[in-house]
Amino acid sequence: MSTVLRHLFSGIASAFAVSIVLGAIVYSLFPIDDWNFLLERRLLDFPIAFVLPFLVFLMGAFFGLNSGITSRKQLNLINRTLASIEDGRQVNMKEVSSLELRAITKRMEGIQKQLGEKIRQSQKMATEKAVDQEKRIQEIISQERNRLARELHDSVSQQLFAASMIMSAVNETRSEEDTRESKQLKLVEETIHQTQLEMRALLLHLRPAALNGKSLQKGMEELLQELLQKVPIELKWKIETIPLAKGVEDHLFRILQESVSNILRHAQANKAQILLVQRDDLILLRIEDDGVGFKLDQEKTGSYGLQNMHERAAEIGGTLKIVSLPGEGTRLEVRVPILSAGEEKV
Repeated sequence: MSTVLRHLFSGIASAFAVSIVLGAIVYSLFPIDDWNFLLERRLLDFPIAFVLPFLVFLMGAFFGLNSGITSRKQLNLINRTLASIEDGRQVNMKEVSSLELRAITKRMEGIQKQLGEKIRQSQKMATEKAVDQEKRIQEIISQERNRLARELHDSVSQQLFAASMIMSAVNETRSEEDTRESKQLKLVEETIHQTQLEMRALLLHLRPAALNGKSLQKGMEELLQELLQKVPIELKWKIETIPLAKGVEDHLFRILQESVSNILRHAQANKAQILLVQRDDLILLRIEDDGVGFKLDQEKTGSYGLQNMHERAAEIGGTLKIVSLPGEGTRLEVRVPILSAGEEKV
């Protein structure tokens, strides 16, 4: 039974109970000898015996309905407020002004402060961890990148160049008698030449996977631009410039990398869309593709890097939701609350 109906029935019952008690008191003080007057006396052309219960019913229904509607509004307001707190949004507790709900509003304010403090600590720890980890990673990756680039250039790249020169010389000195063999050798030369181009691109794009001092917007756009040049997939994106803490930027960038990597490796998608925007006091990162999708209830923990992305979102006080159906693509959505300037201070 709904709150309004419950209050309605309660109001009617209370009105009849009060009328019976008052009637008993009046009767005890002023006894009635002849009850026929209740049928003989009329009010609005109706006997008083019928009018009085009807008036009691109307009064009970009015007060019960009013009470029920007020209670439902208060419960709906509490529900919306709790949903906002659960979502990480900042809510205005002044909207809950009822005296009866004062104790509840105080508890809700306390819960909100505790959640804000936990989110602030999580983001602060993520920032410190990201800065320290990035320094160590940059040193290791920079050394490894230089070593790989040097070895690839000195060995594989030089050998490809030598093979290209040999095939070019062979094709120039050959006669045109064997057309079929000449075409095959020409194809080999073109393949070597294409491999050289790929090797040059690999040497140019040997880089670490972190932001490297770039803003989140610039890092994401460079990553997606590079994918457009290398991968046959249609990419569309809308990325707003949003000032964020270093740890939050780092985790969002790595979630994007992991998600795009999953799309390229597993989704078999032709199109993908990336959205990074600010909505009120939330950061929204959404990645969608039109790939093969999968069943979430059959997905094993850790598969496709989903567990890693969930952990990264949780570390910065955010939430990650995934919607996917076989044959209908996948949508990944990360929501991270933005703390006010006062809350970000230690």
